[in-house]
Amino acid sequence: MAMAETFQTEEVHPIDIVETLAEFNEWEFDRIADDQIAMAVEGQWRTYSVTLAWSPYDETLRLVCTFEMEPPEDKEAGLYELLNKVNDQCWAGSFTYWTEQKMMVFRYGLLLTGGQMASPEQIDMLIRASVGSAERYYPAFQLQVWGNRTAEEALQVAIAEAYGHA
Repeated sequence: MAMAETFQTEEVHPIDIVETLAEFNEWEFDRIADDQIAMAVEGQWRTYSVTLAWSPYDETLRLVCTFEMEPPEDKEAGLYELLNKVNDQCWAGSFTYWTEQKMMVFRYGLLLTGGQMASPEQIDMLIRASVGSAERYYPAFQLQVWGNRTAEEALQVAIAEAYGHA
């Protein structure tokens, strides 16, 4: 049975869908408010904090996937150079570094204007794609900050997207 079949009503709040997905995947979560949920999603490299928030004002489902990163001040310029190169490879969403919070952030906004509904499959893919992007570029961020590599060198270790199967 497709996930969409679980939700038979005409209008389902997108955060209700996220909560159901979190329960199904056994992710630790906290429903912060009616329009916001925070989850811990385990990856290969680390556990990521994933927050989704619904904004009825602009009809956007916003996703923020974060992980702590505390680069030495002398490495921040190189980190920003790497961020620019990484974002050139990201077609959906983008990375930024929040200096004050010492957090690497991947963010994405899903526009649902005109009363459109997000499907459970769309939201599930949104979450998995954000964690996948964090997983793909995490080693590059670490190499640039702690491995004394240039942005170009660090980017070479980013796990390439595979197409097809063996």
